[in-house]
Amino acid sequence: MSTERPQREPGAGELVLVRPRERVRRPPLYRVLLHNDDYTPREFVVAILLRVFRKEVGEAQQLMLHAHRHGVAIVARYPREVAELKVDDAMQAARAAEMPLQFTMEPDEDEDDADGQA
Repeated sequence: MSTERPQREPGAGELVLVRPRERVRRPPLYRVLLHNDDYTPREFVVAILLRVFRKEVGEAQQLMLHAHRHGVAIVARYPREVAELKVDDAMQAARAAEMPLQFTMEPDEDEDDADGQA
Protein backbone atom coordinates (compact mmCIF):
# COMPACT_ATOMS: atom_id res chain seq x y z
CA MET A 1 0.00 0.00 0.00
CA SER A 2 1.42 3.38 -0.98
CA THR A 3 2.02 6.07 1.65
CA GLU A 4 1.99 8.87 -0.91
CA ARG A 5 -0.61 11.57 -0.49
CA PRO A 6 -2.35 13.04 -3.46
CA GLN A 7 -1.20 16.61 -4.02
CA ARG A 8 -3.83 19.28 -4.21
CA GLU A 9 -3.79 21.65 -7.10
CA PRO A 10 -3.42 25.29 -6.05
CA GLY A 11 -6.83 26.86 -6.17
CA ALA A 12 -8.58 29.99 -5.05
CA GLY A 13 -7.38 31.15 -1.66
CA GLU A 14 -4.34 28.86 -1.51
CA LEU A 15 -0.81 30.20 -1.38
CA VAL A 16 1.98 28.32 -3.06
CA LEU A 17 5.49 28.92 -1.80
CA VAL A 18 8.17 28.63 -4.44
CA ARG A 19 11.72 28.29 -3.23
CA PRO A 20 14.42 29.65 -5.48
CA ARG A 21 16.74 26.97 -6.73
CA GLU A 22 20.09 26.92 -5.05
CA ARG A 23 22.95 27.17 -7.48
CA VAL A 24 25.54 24.52 -6.94
CA ARG A 25 28.98 26.04 -7.18
CA ARG A 26 31.62 24.09 -8.99
CA PRO A 27 34.69 23.43 -6.87
CA PRO A 28 37.75 25.49 -7.74
CA LEU A 29 40.08 23.79 -10.19
CA TYR A 30 43.78 23.08 -9.86
CA ARG A 31 46.29 22.71 -12.65
CA VAL A 32 48.44 19.60 -12.68
CA LEU A 33 51.85 20.51 -14.05
CA LEU A 34 54.46 18.29 -15.68
CA HIS A 35 58.01 19.57 -15.18
CA ASN A 36 60.83 18.75 -17.57
CA ASP A 37 64.03 17.15 -16.39
CA ASP A 38 67.10 16.02 -18.32
CA TYR A 39 67.08 12.44 -17.08
CA THR A 40 63.62 10.86 -17.39
CA PRO A 41 63.16 9.14 -20.77
CA ARG A 42 60.44 10.61 -22.96
CA GLU A 43 58.79 7.21 -23.32
CA PHE A 44 58.43 6.94 -19.54
CA VAL A 45 56.79 10.39 -19.34
CA VAL A 46 54.31 9.40 -22.06
CA ALA A 47 53.58 6.12 -20.27
CA ILE A 48 52.74 7.99 -17.04
CA LEU A 49 50.48 10.41 -18.93
CA LEU A 50 48.69 7.46 -20.53
CA ARG A 51 48.29 5.43 -17.35
CA VAL A 52 47.68 8.00 -14.62
CA PHE A 53 46.02 10.80 -16.57
CA ARG A 54 44.26 8.65 -19.20
CA LYS A 55 45.59 10.73 -22.08
CA GLU A 56 45.51 9.57 -25.69
CA VAL A 57 48.91 8.76 -27.19
CA GLY A 58 49.06 11.87 -29.38
CA GLU A 59 48.06 14.22 -26.56
CA ALA A 60 50.55 12.58 -24.17
CA GLN A 61 53.33 13.04 -26.72
CA GLN A 62 52.37 16.70 -27.25
CA LEU A 63 52.36 17.37 -23.50
CA MET A 64 55.74 15.69 -23.08
CA LEU A 65 57.24 17.72 -25.95
CA HIS A 66 55.75 20.97 -24.61
CA ALA A 67 57.32 20.32 -21.19
CA HIS A 68 60.60 19.37 -22.87
CA ARG A 69 60.73 22.58 -24.91
CA HIS A 70 59.24 25.03 -22.41
CA GLY A 71 60.13 23.47 -19.05
CA VAL A 72 56.55 22.86 -17.92
CA ALA A 73 53.16 21.80 -19.33
CA ILE A 74 49.65 21.84 -17.93
CA VAL A 75 48.54 18.21 -17.96
CA ALA A 76 44.95 18.75 -16.79
CA ARG A 77 42.65 20.71 -14.51
CA TYR A 78 40.84 18.95 -11.67
CA PRO A 79 39.14 19.71 -8.37
CA ARG A 80 41.75 19.80 -5.58
CA GLU A 81 41.22 16.27 -4.26
CA VAL A 82 41.45 14.71 -7.72
CA ALA A 83 44.54 16.77 -8.58
CA GLU A 84 46.22 15.64 -5.36
CA LEU A 85 45.51 11.99 -6.12
CA LYS A 86 46.76 12.25 -9.70
CA VAL A 87 49.97 14.03 -8.66
CA ASP A 88 50.55 11.46 -5.91
CA ASP A 89 49.94 8.50 -8.27
CA ALA A 90 52.28 9.94 -10.90
CA MET A 91 55.00 10.72 -8.35
CA GLN A 92 54.77 7.24 -6.82
CA ALA A 93 55.17 5.65 -10.25
CA ALA A 94 58.19 7.86 -10.96
CA ARG A 95 59.81 7.03 -7.61
CA ALA A 96 59.14 3.31 -8.08
CA ALA A 97 61.05 3.52 -11.37
CA GLU A 98 63.75 5.66 -9.70
CA MET A 99 63.04 8.58 -12.03
CA PRO A 100 63.27 12.25 -11.01
CA LEU A 101 60.08 13.12 -12.91
CA GLN A 102 58.11 15.89 -11.18
CA PHE A 103 54.41 16.69 -11.17
CA THR A 104 52.99 19.54 -9.12
CA MET A 105 49.66 21.30 -8.77
CA GLU A 106 48.62 24.92 -8.41
CA PRO A 107 45.31 26.78 -8.23
CA ASP A 108 43.89 27.45 -11.66
CA GLU A 109 43.68 31.22 -11.60
CA ASP A 110 42.30 31.39 -15.13
CA GLU A 111 39.65 28.66 -15.41
CA ASP A 112 38.45 30.09 -18.73
CA ASP A 113 41.81 29.38 -20.42
CA ALA A 114 41.67 25.72 -21.41
CA ASP A 115 44.42 25.46 -24.01
CA GLY A 116 46.46 22.95 -21.96
CA GLN A 117 49.74 24.83 -22.23
CA ALA A 118 51.62 26.74 -19.58
